[in-house]
Amino acid sequence: MLVKDCMTTQPVTIGPDMSVAEALSFMRQHNVRRLPILNKKRKLVGIVSEKDLLYASPSPATSLSVYEVGYLLSKLKVEEIMTKRVITVSPNAPLEEAARIMADSKIGGLPVVEGDRLVGIITETDIFKTILEMMGARQSGVRLTLHLVDEPGALSRIAGSIAALGGDIVALGTFHRPDGGGALMVKVCGVTQEALITAMQAIEVQVVDAREN
Repeated sequence: MLVKDCMTTQPVTIGPDMSVAEALSFMRQHNVRRLPILNKKRKLVGIVSEKDLLYASPSPATSLSVYEVGYLLSKLKVEEIMTKRVITVSPNAPLEEAARIMADSKIGGLPVVEGDRLVGIITETDIFKTILEMMGARQSGVRLTLHLVDEPGALSRIAGSIAALGGDIVALGTFHRPDGGGALMVKVCGVTQEALITAMQAIEVQVVDAREN
């Protein structure tokens, strides 16, 4: 799966001369937590997050009056507080690459750029939604966590056994266990939990967890 398959197209953007107060209001109006900033040539020149805007606002404990606070925020432009060295990702990058960049950089979203043109934005929320779909979280069925032996044909045997029962695999994923071993998560429709456990035992595959959801 690529970034372009999961990103939000036509993201909400602002210009660098918008005031902090206007940007915060604009962000809440559109229910977003970060705003790419484009100049008059529609080139990406920065990004600002809700946290940036809130940090730029005076503390509630300030001695300034509400009018003075409003005046200061109306004069402070987003170009003065925006992140200018923007970390971006290509629409053709694998989704896991975007997730890795966000995790390593400790940021919640990435503008998606093709050449010098902003074509979308991908956020942690987009990735969470994709994970839900990949894990079959919104589909009913039996979810098995299996001990996965690192040898050729292990996955094929599991899939073949499920197919022989008439089961439909709706989600599948591998991951590393805390002890360093491998595990497989598989979600199956059309077969009972008991039948699946029996089938796994027949091919000597350890069932770590089994549940219907």
